[in-house]
Amino acid sequence: MSLEKILSIGGRPGLFKLLTQTRTGFVAESLLDGKRVTVGMTNNVSVLSEIAIFTLKEELPLKAVFKKIQEKEKGGPTSIGHKEDKLKLEEYFFEVVPDYDEERVYPSDIKKVIQWYNLLHKNGITDFEADEKEDGAEEE
Repeated sequence: MSLEKILSIGGRPGLFKLLTQTRTGFVAESLLDGKRVTVGMTNNVSVLSEIAIFTLKEELPLKAVFKKIQEKEKGGPTSIGHKEDKLKLEEYFFEVVPDYDEERVYPSDIKKVIQWYNLLHKNGITDFEADEKEDGAEEE
């Protein structure tokens, strides 16, 4: 499954898989507990494939960050949890993305990236390279 079908919904914990669109919004399924929710157009929704991390040179797509974490962890979950203290989170993220912009990437952002990576890993969504190849193929 590509990150284009994975959503972050403001005010709701975890990530969601897009199931279907409705007249007034869409139906999504939580990756945390499998419950389905109806989301209206007024909710703040982000598609993971559209999120990027600021670096000193450019914006790095989230899937590229996930790929770097995956390489660092040899395909497993992260070695630290998202509830670690600020310093440990920043040290870990610096190992993954050494040129991230410390002024614009907050500890709360790092927590989300680690939490989301582990949630995707737990749900078997780990093929971040396939997403990069699919991007070019889907634009017709």
